[in-house]
Amino acid sequence: MSTLRHYEALCAEIISLLKRERKRRKLSNYVVSQRSGISESTLSRVEKGQVNPSLETALRIADGIGIELASVITKARASVPKKGAA
Repeated sequence: MSTLRHYEALCAEIISLLKRERKRRKLSNYVVSQRSGISESTLSRVEKGQVNPSLETALRIADGIGIELASVITKARASVPKKGAA
């Protein structure tokens, strides 16, 4: 896997894990947007993969859900093949 594809896959997995955790906690986009200060439309576009969030946006979304972004990144890194792997 090329470096670019690796980071694209990693970002997609982070977004997927954030969305999965939001749904597991039964939090609406409205609630997370209110808690995080991110607009509902931005949150929706991030979750749909239409935009990649900045680090600040990802941190704010994670805070709005009530989880540590570091733990999400760790889980994502464990599930995405390493750079250079087939």
